Amino acid sequence: MEEDSETQVMSEIHLGCPPATNGPFLSRFTFSLPLDPSSDHCISVDKDGDLLLPRRTSRPRSAQSFTVTIQHGITSTLPHVGLQVWKAQLVLSDFVLHTMSTSSQLNGIVCLELGAGTGLLGILLARVAKAVFLTDYGDQVLGNCVHNVEMNSTLFHPQAVVHVRELNWMSKWPILEDTHADCRDPQKYCWNSQDFELVKRARFLFAADVIYSDDLTIALFSMLKRVMSFGTDKVLYLGLEKRFNFSLDDLDVVANGYACFRSYIKEDGTGEQEDKSFVGRRIDVTQIPQYAKGYDRGEDVELWEIKYVH
Repeated sequence: MEEDSETQVMSEIHLGCPPATNGPFLSRFTFSLPLDPSSDHCISVDKDGDLLLPRRTSRPRSAQSFTVTIQHGITSTLPHVGLQVWKAQLVLSDFVLHTMSTSSQLNGIVCLELGAGTGLLGILLARVAKAVFLTDYGDQVLGNCVHNVEMNSTLFHPQAVVHVRELNWMSKWPILEDTHADCRDPQKYCWNSQDFELVKRARFLFAADVIYSDDLTIALFSMLKRVMSFGTDKVLYLGLEKRFNFSLDDLDVVANGYACFRSYIKEDGTGEQEDKSFVGRRIDVTQIPQYAKGYDRGEDVELWEIKYVH
């Protein structure tokens, strides 16, 4: 485990960045939204059932684009993977932007992200949300997240508030600042009683690229049981990448981390409950437009809608 903590890993999102720098690197992620998203999804037919094609106008339909600037590491050790942007975070961002473009479901919500890392997804959510809680673990990751939030605050809805808080899945939760004198240091990213009143009303949780270690996956679902039973019913939207590795035990290329994740999920509509506390539905990624430019989704990213059965 000590050796793993020193191993450097690199997200394929950062391929092409300088191989080494003396400090963090800035990347600009461009997102393009159609000015009239409904025109991409509505199909019209005449009284005979024949498809009606829209007339070509003299001016092509333009798109609304905006840029999010993210400070990140180019490589990191496993305990600090939150310093990088990973593929499933961009796919989940596409899903969130698509939801924003086609419905008002996320308008004015209170939401919480687990393993927020660089804060990219939370920055997008703050465009329509009332309150966003970005949670992760460790001062270095949390400090970088705060920097990114401040750097992109002009993109937020005028009434939106974004809180960066520490959440260690291995520890008890909630822990209020009133019970810990050292939590009065703002750099400790501690929770207060007002935070928890807001989180009680949160309807949505988000998480991306948090499935890669069985120990952390076990801790994640233990934490989810506490968070998702706190206040109103909550739905988790989770993006993950199935990572395949050769296993000496199996003598095959397997995705053991994914198998651990699936052991907690009863897929919606597939037989009995099997005593599992979480019911999940896979979202068809192919039906979500790619709003984030300049990355290859590949075929190993999945999105899930997950509910906790009390």
